[in-house]
This record gives sequence, C-alpha cells and structure tokens, in this order.
Amino acid sequence: MDYPEALAWIHSLYRFGINPGLERVKALLERLGDPQKRLRCIHIAGTNGKGSTAAFLASMLEAEGKRVALYTSPYLEAFTNRMAINGVDIGRERLAALATEVRLQVEAIARTGAGQPTEFEVVTALAFMYFAEEQPDWVVVEVGLGGRLDATNVIEPVVCAITNIGLEHTQILGETIAEIAYEKAGIIKPGTAIVTAAENLQALSVIRRIAGERGAGLYEMDGEFRCTLGAATLDGQTFDYQSPWRELKGLQIAMLGQHQVRNAALALAARELLPEPFAEAAVRHGLAVACWPGRLEVFSRNPLVLADGAHNPDGIRALCQALPGILGGKKLLLVVGILADKAVDEILAEIVPLATAGLIVTKPDNPRAAEPMMVAEMARRYVLPGVSVAVAETVAAAVGKGLANLTADEALCVAGSLYTISEARETLKARFAG
Repeated sequence: MDYPEALAWIHSLYRFGINPGLERVKALLERLGDPQKRLRCIHIAGTNGKGSTAAFLASMLEAEGKRVALYTSPYLEAFTNRMAINGVDIGRERLAALATEVRLQVEAIARTGAGQPTEFEVVTALAFMYFAEEQPDWVVVEVGLGGRLDATNVIEPVVCAITNIGLEHTQILGETIAEIAYEKAGIIKPGTAIVTAAENLQALSVIRRIAGERGAGLYEMDGEFRCTLGAATLDGQTFDYQSPWRELKGLQIAMLGQHQVRNAALALAARELLPEPFAEAAVRHGLAVACWPGRLEVFSRNPLVLADGAHNPDGIRALCQALPGILGGKKLLLVVGILADKAVDEILAEIVPLATAGLIVTKPDNPRAAEPMMVAEMARRYVLPGVSVAVAETVAAAVGKGLANLTADEALCVAGSLYTISEARETLKARFAG
C-alpha cells in the first residue's frame, strides 16, 4: 500500500467502533513480536490535559538530549502527527510500509476468536512497531479512552501520570466520577510510581485505593508536590514548583491558562520520578519551549484571535476561567462547533454567556458533529440579551464570518471540538501567516 491507501485502510476500521478490551491488541502485538516490550514508557491518562502534559514531559526530556517518542490522539493537521520522535512525525512512506505489514496480521486475527481489531488498536500497534524500530530513549504514551481497557494499556511504564478527572464518555466509562476514575487508574501497574493532578475527592479516593492495592508509590498535586502561579500574559506564564526533592522558582511556560500550569507541574513531577539525573537548566528550557497546538493558541494579537480545543464540560470550564485574563477587557465573539455525542447543553451553558460580541455556530467535517441549527437553538437559552446568534455550515465559513465582523474592541475565539479547531487552524494560519 502507498500512503493514501494505507490511510484509507486504517480509517475504514472506524466502522468497527469503540470496543474496549485488550485481547485483540495483545494478539496483534504478539504476532508482531511484542514491540511494546522493547520500549521505556511513561503512560498518561485523564480527562483533560493529557496531550499538554505529554508535550511538556517530552519537551523536557528532549532538552536533556534524549530521543523521545510521543504517541497522542487525535491529530490536528496530519495523521502522522500521532506518532513522532523529537517533534518529527513518522514519514508517510514509513507508515505505509508498516501498515502493509500490520494489515496481514489484522486480517488473520479477525478470522480467529480474538475478533476484529479496531482502528485505535491498529494505530497503537503501528506506533509501537515504529518506536521499537527506532529505539528512542523514552516513549510518552497518551491513553486514547479511559485507561484500564485502552489499547495502550499493554505497556509496562516506568512512571504513570493521571491528569484531572471529570465526566466523559459516560456510556463507556461509567456514569459517576468514581467509575471513571477506576477506568483511568487502570493504568497503574504494581510497584510503578504514579503522579496525579486529580482534584475531585471521589476520584482521588479511587486512585489512592488502587495505588495502595498495587503497591504503587503515589504522589499527589497539592500534596507531595505543588505549584504556585506567578505572572500571566499573552507571552506565557511563570510559576513556582515544590516537591519532596527540590524547589524551583520562576519556571516559565508559553502555554496559556492556569490549567496549563498544573499540567506542567504534573509533567515535572513525572520527570522527577524517572530513574535518571535531573538537569535543572534543561528542564527549565524544555518547559519554556513546549507547545501543544490548538490549546489556547494565539494566531493574532491585533485583532486578538485564538482557538482552544475544549470539548467537554471540564475543558470548557478551564477555558472560561482563562478567557477573562486573556481578553483584557475585550468583548468575545465566539465560534463553536461541537460533536453530538458530547455534553452539548452543559458546554453551551458554560461558554455561551461569555460571548458578549456574538455567537457563530458551525460544525466540523465529522460524522459525529452536532447540527448547527440544533446547537444554535440550544445556545439561545444561554445567550445574553441583545447578543446575536448566527449559523455557518462550515468551520471555514464561520471563521471567515467572525473575522469579517470583528471590531477593534473584540476578540475571536474558536472552541467546542478538536475537529473544529483542526479546520479552523487551516483558515487562521493562512490568514495570519507571517
């Protein structure tokens, strides 16, 4: 297969849906020589902040001179974004060659009692094959969904990290925070160190119990380690960090939002637990240069234009907390595009009242996207008096409409889904290039 054929085959597996369980991916990886067993991994689970935490951690390790592989999902620009080493995506030809090899094994397994591997299981196997061939020093692995039954949970990590935990994918992970925390904490392995930034007491109780049962050393945010926010501008933020081993003052990150300070501190705690000397200067540099596109990403300062991939209630709340300080008194013109299987009403209730300059509802090019007319009707329940609600059928049209109507005292923000952000970034990068 060439790259387009490989990509078409991978995406064709989407029809098999989400099917939690490790039997299929284990069978597939065994046929491929168990590449994951040749990797030194750090495993990251949670509701929001997984990608940013992974990016911070990878950047610190890279700054220390390590070769670092990063496996994340979804992608924002190209499918190859999902598996990268030191910031360089897997090559298209390389991916196609690996997919050709894997396809034979996938088709063989589908004829056995193990069943048909899903798209995410196949992509995970591809990533582990690629990384095993390249033999990086570290592999930072982001969980796809949940943790306990996620395809990535075949690894034996050196350190685990769990970010904040909120309600998400309740039809799969459970309807309560405790049930979801149980799934997330499923990545904890016996004797493995675990760091967490979970704040919910129910979630923490579950994580503590499972860590105790498995003899895993647990380090908690606001407990064993902590962070204190310093200055925050459009150029980034500073914070202080304290742990049982050291105190670091005036750390800098370029990512915006108080939640990113906590993500950075969580990544820093995970780095401290790795069995390698801690190089403070490199760690400081790695934090400062770390970036994760589509998370409060600023495309223009005059006019102020940004995009954020907040796509669930907790993510939207983090965005709403960050926006007032970023806007600096400007009115907000909001573009939203949401997936239908998300908590649409709860998301709108949080973000729509901030849209003081208007709301434009759209939908990403995704079969799961909520219809904009329906979303707009729901949003009208939360819009402030006198604020207009418009509909645009495509993300590009919505962004274009927003930019055309933007005044000097207004800012434009795109939010609601990473798929929406992916499309919006194409338009915004073209508009504000250079």
